[in-house]
Amino acid sequence: MGKGRKKVLLTAALLLTPALAAPAALTPVPDALAASPSQVLIPAPQKAEFPAGTLPLTNLGLKLVGSAPELSWAARDLRAEWQTRLEQKLADSGKLNITIGTRSDADLAAKAKAAGLYTEQPEGYALWVDASGAYIIGADAKGAYYGAQTLRQLLTPTGLRFARIQDFPGLKQRVAMIYLDSYSKGVNDRLIPMLAELKYNAVLIMSNYVQWDVARAGGWASAGGASKAEAARVAELARSYGLEPIPLIETLGHVAWMFQGGKNLDLVQDPQSQNPYAYDTLNPETYSRVLFPVLKEAVETFRPKQIHLGHDEVRNRDRFPARENGKAVGFEKLFVDDTIKLHDYLKSLNVGTIIWHDAAFADSVVSSLPAQLPKDITVSSWNYNPAPDYPILSTIKDAGFTALGASWGDPLNTETYAAAALKRGANGMIQTRWTGYFGNPSIWDGQADQGVNYVRGGNSFWNPGAKPLAEVDPTLAETTYRDLYAPTPYAQHAGQLVDLSKLVTRTLADANETGWIHKGPDIDLSKLPTGNVKIGAYRFAISGAVMLKGSRGAASDLPSQATIELNQKAARLAFLHTTGWTTPVNRELIGRYEIVYADGSKIVQPLEYGRHIRAWTELTPSSMVQAPGWRGQTKDGLAVNLGVLDWVNPKPDQVIKLVTLVSEGKQANPTLVGLTVVGK
Repeated sequence: MGKGRKKVLLTAALLLTPALAAPAALTPVPDALAASPSQVLIPAPQKAEFPAGTLPLTNLGLKLVGSAPELSWAARDLRAEWQTRLEQKLADSGKLNITIGTRSDADLAAKAKAAGLYTEQPEGYALWVDASGAYIIGADAKGAYYGAQTLRQLLTPTGLRFARIQDFPGLKQRVAMIYLDSYSKGVNDRLIPMLAELKYNAVLIMSNYVQWDVARAGGWASAGGASKAEAARVAELARSYGLEPIPLIETLGHVAWMFQGGKNLDLVQDPQSQNPYAYDTLNPETYSRVLFPVLKEAVETFRPKQIHLGHDEVRNRDRFPARENGKAVGFEKLFVDDTIKLHDYLKSLNVGTIIWHDAAFADSVVSSLPAQLPKDITVSSWNYNPAPDYPILSTIKDAGFTALGASWGDPLNTETYAAAALKRGANGMIQTRWTGYFGNPSIWDGQADQGVNYVRGGNSFWNPGAKPLAEVDPTLAETTYRDLYAPTPYAQHAGQLVDLSKLVTRTLADANETGWIHKGPDIDLSKLPTGNVKIGAYRFAISGAVMLKGSRGAASDLPSQATIELNQKAARLAFLHTTGWTTPVNRELIGRYEIVYADGSKIVQPLEYGRHIRAWTELTPSSMVQAPGWRGQTKDGLAVNLGVLDWVNPKPDQVIKLVTLVSEGKQANPTLVGLTVVGK
């Protein structure tokens, strides 16, 4: 029998085997996991040079010149960066210093001018690092604070990268949307420092379901809402990071919050509505019983300069007007009168008003309605599609209002809208987030792509002319979000690469529709590097794919499980994996890793689709439980990726005898491409 014939029969026998097992061949490496700073500064500075060299950390201290609160914030954040990234303290003084101040100090202003980096742009700064030390001279105190956020990104395990930076924001108002709910503290305490590092200067705080006193007394407070104390705490936390709090309390439409528990139903705009959506503007009780008390409490709680009243999508769901007296008045007057009434009430409390644009500037009313509104209202225009331009911003400005753009998640929507906002003279941009009124935790696990959008917004709102992050590196926004939300030390961990070649069931290249997913050479993983390869922060030995059984015909004859005989201690295991196909069922259990210890005990790590693992063709990072890994393209240009599940071993002192990947045989079939043992 020829060698070719033997190979075919062996391969067939392998594929028909219900389970695979092989001892692990291990290759020691010093950098199995090596977390290190990105070389890309986000937001991108307006002007930056990076001469060769590094300022050593030894005998480096911190020197503040001035007493503005922003300088103490800068010191706090730099000390936190040293502690988190280097696990050491930044000294109060040293032979060389990080000097932070503003141009109000004559000596510092002279230094910035001598360095050729001086700026008077509001919130701008000059920053340079050389052998003499590091210097941040703000055009104002806020600028000095933003300079400190940039300096944090120059930190490496051995020192501060040399740099020469002159920087200032392209847009005046840079807003990120966050939520208040019962999970607020655990999420917002991470988000707020992150948003400050991305140089936002305001947060739009979804506040519909705060447990206002009037709501509690009236029986319509939501159990899932944040307390007033939490709302006040978040507002003060935001201010301490340079973020102006702007509560969003949706009014006119989107007001299910005021009908909780079946209360206030006499105030519903459409009595036939099954899910009340809008209120009756002609009933004085709407204002005296609900709206004015809520707005008064919001002002007392947040102490804001502005409140966003919503006023969008007013006629999208229920009839408006629905009552006979409202029909007699007509929509336009109902909308205008309500807006003016709320605006005037807020103005009496020294608070400004923001509304969305869509109802007030709809084609049917744009020629008449805006002219009837007070011109000190800020109008924010949401448009969530990428476009070469957004003329609505000029329409709003020409009508006499301050204009804000508002972007969301579509590719390049944020970037193109920010560029239009700069070109058309808008006051700024809002990066919106729509994760559900009580979905705060999903910003990390469930709807993490909306957290990634914060990074894109921070980059584009500060510097609308910057290259989109996706063009710099396809995974840059994703990796940056993960790193900023849950920062880890800059450290290198030794480990061992596991050779999976004896368990491989599919080749990565598919020359004749017998490899990968049987689709041929144009749709395979042939562009994935093989051998000893660095993937993100991890190193793997890549030789092929341990693809397991699935319900698809091309995967139906594969083994249902594969076992690696490890016999090693480990601090963590890094799995480079994917699935051959997607599944329409989010969080479907498609398989598991079974980790068996030498003492016979076992731990099971489930593989939920979209959370722990996703298809090689699925790019949306719905969860940060899985780390970004490799991103590439097939020969026909399809964007593809692999993720890394970093499993932390709860029993690092015990020997792991076996690691078994098990498939549930679903449409999405687990496929292991690399396995690395980190630590011992």
